[in-house]
Amino acid sequence: MQKNLFKSNSNNNVPLAYQLRPTDKENYIGFTTLEKKYPFLESPIPISMIIWGPAGCGKTTLAHILLSNKENIEFLAFSAVLSGLTELKKLFEQAREVANVYHRTPVIFIDEIHRFNKAQQDALLPHVESGLFTLIGATTENPRNSVNKALLSRMQIVELKPINYLDSINIINGAMNKLNIKFNDNEVELMAEYSGGDARKAINNLEMAINLKQQNQFNLASFKQIILENARSYDRNKDRHYDVISAFIKSMRGSDPDAALLWLAIMLDGGEDPVFIARRLVIFASEDVGNADIHALTIANNALNVVSLIGMPEARITLSQATTYLASTVKSNAAYKAINEALEYVQSQKTIEVPEHLKNFPIPNHPYKYQYPHVFEGAFVEQQYAPLNSPQFYKPHDTGVEKKIKNRLASLWPNTKNYND
Repeated sequence: MQKNLFKSNSNNNVPLAYQLRPTDKENYIGFTTLEKKYPFLESPIPISMIIWGPAGCGKTTLAHILLSNKENIEFLAFSAVLSGLTELKKLFEQAREVANVYHRTPVIFIDEIHRFNKAQQDALLPHVESGLFTLIGATTENPRNSVNKALLSRMQIVELKPINYLDSINIINGAMNKLNIKFNDNEVELMAEYSGGDARKAINNLEMAINLKQQNQFNLASFKQIILENARSYDRNKDRHYDVISAFIKSMRGSDPDAALLWLAIMLDGGEDPVFIARRLVIFASEDVGNADIHALTIANNALNVVSLIGMPEARITLSQATTYLASTVKSNAAYKAINEALEYVQSQKTIEVPEHLKNFPIPNHPYKYQYPHVFEGAFVEQQYAPLNSPQFYKPHDTGVEKKIKNRLASLWPNTKNYND
């Protein structure tokens, strides 16, 4: 039976995950919870919505189930990846015909709707607003960032989470029952563990295991190695990209070089652009290390130059050196905070005039003359360098080299600036 099933599957070239996709809400894991969170899913007439979630969490399946067994509904599927504005306009005409000629409610399902550009999304807006059709979009990206705000305001968001570990096990066990096949608990747990919250991947793992067994090539160690190669997820433009770089920066800021190396390795393993990482190191050196360690920016900038020249895989060594140094050294965000406060002050004022004695060509015989510091002892003379009552922005920390900077400034400006905070 097992052999016949997969002989048929091979001929039809239909993936097992597609064959076993649930077709009703009773078999859709978590549907009851979704209905409680989003009561409009129970509506007999579907409303326009965006179904948002990671790959393999059941977005397309949910759309089909919501429309199954609904009378007078015409389901029109469309791919944002494969089609453009011309095909979209033809779809609008088809929807109009469905509504006016056949008196059915057209529901357009657009997969990967975030791939639509602004013009394509704008084209949807008047028809959704007029009620010509109900629009259901599926996306792996946060629609609040990737979908036109005007369009999004006319739709509801349904957020799906990754499939949890126990549900992945239940999905695999359910599939084995339908196929009348058996794997032991350790093998099933391995399939679930390395599915990454993706139901499709969990079933793909099962299908691979079945094929290996049919060829007498299945053993747990080799099977684990095969699925491990495909189990690590990373993207260069979506949420995980930003989550990992965020964890990388925060680990360096927290002076944990081991954690920073972990996130660096994840980025490199996922194919992240090493130059992008190096640029982030340069920003970090100024923002989070600053003047506490005056070598940090030099090291980060040198790393950027080297990485730009040599590329991978050797660039990993330079990135590791710069990462471990920046994570391990002293930290100060005083310079970062200073420029932010200065910008905020400037933007809250009208045009700030330059004092006459600081201008390039001051008025002759003006009572206040610019004093050239280098002719004074220590190359310093106390004079006005900003308009009166200008705030103090830079407040150096008692850390690393910056402590020396703080002490020097305190000695130079004892009466006009405060360096004791």
